[in-house]
Amino acid sequence: MTAGKLLSKMISVSQFYKEKFGCKVYKISLDASCTCPNRDGTKGKGGCIFCSASGSGDFAANRAKSIKEQIEDAKSLVSKKLNGKSGRSGKYIAYFQNFTNTYGDENRLESIYRQALSQIDIAGLDIATRPDCLSSDMLSRLARLSNETFVTVELGLQTSNDNTAKLINRCYETSVYDKAVKDLHDVSKGKIHVVTHIIFGLPGESECDMMRSVSHALMSGTDGIKLTVLHVLKNTKLFEMYKEGKVKCLEKEQYFSLVARALEILGDKVVIHRLTGDGDKKILVAPLWTTNKRQVRNEMSAYLRRFEESQSKIERELS
Repeated sequence: MTAGKLLSKMISVSQFYKEKFGCKVYKISLDASCTCPNRDGTKGKGGCIFCSASGSGDFAANRAKSIKEQIEDAKSLVSKKLNGKSGRSGKYIAYFQNFTNTYGDENRLESIYRQALSQIDIAGLDIATRPDCLSSDMLSRLARLSNETFVTVELGLQTSNDNTAKLINRCYETSVYDKAVKDLHDVSKGKIHVVTHIIFGLPGESECDMMRSVSHALMSGTDGIKLTVLHVLKNTKLFEMYKEGKVKCLEKEQYFSLVARALEILGDKVVIHRLTGDGDKKILVAPLWTTNKRQVRNEMSAYLRRFEESQSKIERELS
């Protein structure tokens, strides 16, 4: 299979959801009122150096509201974005995004998951967490839920390089991630859809380091991937490093090139849940080229088409 064909065979999350549910599916961000063991002193303090005060959930719902109210508000936002267009109805994935959503009172957490599932048009759960916060009891609960509904668990790997992991204050070794992926698949007999987060542009990482992280996630058995460029946000340790000149952000073309290389590795083996992210404009310091997400997506698509064409041309000349 050629590099060009690998890019063409990319499985997007919208395509994946459409095939699974038979309709358009929207993810709505909810807040389960969790914290993180990397903030409360259990594993570390201050969180990962790039993580904002909201626990990487700057677009999540208001935690002061009930889950039902959060879902109603989120549905209303989706409707406004669609401008009331007819024929655009669909279902929703309840996405517990910010902080560590399997960390805390597990009875309370399961109750919150089930509150979300009890609301109309909720087709499944998406639970973001740390690989080191999956107790045997929580794994069993997630497995039971996966027998009742579609369950995604998102794991924040970010990098497979343990030296970088120490620098960013991740506070767990990569082997913990490997075990978490295996445990989630084993306990649910493959029903839980595991998604891995990877950040390109972490301090000190080369292109080889980043591609090793992509390959590592693939070899570990992840079902999906989320890629993003490193964002510098105000009031983070990374922001202090950036001001001191210790961190340099990727330029747009650099990031697009890395995404293209990653897609060559991934091919049609996993679902692509994200190729770019956007930080909250109120606290985003760099890179500012990420602020217009729609424009970035369009420019990335154009870049990937050119990349595919150039790769195909090279292969024709070599054949």
